[in-house]
Amino acid sequence: MPRKYLAFDIETAKILPENCGELLKHRPLGISCAATLEDGSHSKLWYGRTDAKNNNSKNPAPVMARDEAASLVNYLAEKVAAGFTILTWNGLGFDFDVLAEESGLAPDCRTLALGHVDMMFHIFCDRGYPIGLDSASKGMSLPGKAQNVEQHLIPKMWAEGRTDDVLNYLAQDVRATLQLANACEQKGELRWITRKGTPSTMPLKQGWLTADKALQLPLPDSSWMDNPLSRTKFTAWLNSK
Repeated sequence: MPRKYLAFDIETAKILPENCGELLKHRPLGISCAATLEDGSHSKLWYGRTDAKNNNSKNPAPVMARDEAASLVNYLAEKVAAGFTILTWNGLGFDFDVLAEESGLAPDCRTLALGHVDMMFHIFCDRGYPIGLDSASKGMSLPGKAQNVEQHLIPKMWAEGRTDDVLNYLAQDVRATLQLANACEQKGELRWITRKGTPSTMPLKQGWLTADKALQLPLPDSSWMDNPLSRTKFTAWLNSK
């Protein structure tokens, strides 16, 4: 029986220079907005509201308040309890880490993170290196991420009031994530385009693995890499909050 996926993604609020290095080193980052998407539905968009007493307010706040981030965590937990599998691209090493800090619900986020499918983390555990969502989407002949917005400009756009542009960008991210997961499981493999422009493949005989199952994969041979990443780069926060 195919999984019922719920794709999930966040955008951070802190404005940083383009070449600032790893985002998590500049925390707290804040969450400007988030999106969730299940098959056959429209994206559900999450953001703080300037009028906290009015849930129907259409005026997005600069950053989601703690209780608003906690509402997102509770929603994700409810969807898991209803039989959905949360789906992300780098959610284990980034989205759930940030959400744990912003919501104050670290134990809940740890449980959600380990039980969800992070496609990028599965690839990393299998191959020893991560790849980009766009590379995978192109390899599977899918549209991929929105091409009219540069990722590093998202926090600045949000702060400037271009919230509709950011929300549209984010909605395409979760749409691309969900499309990729389903296409790969239908084909029984992932295809992507390498940095050299050549195609590569990874079998998915058992479908996408949840993060806790991906961690059980044997370590791949990384002797050919100059600076191979460790799995702890993505999982260290699980033991620190």
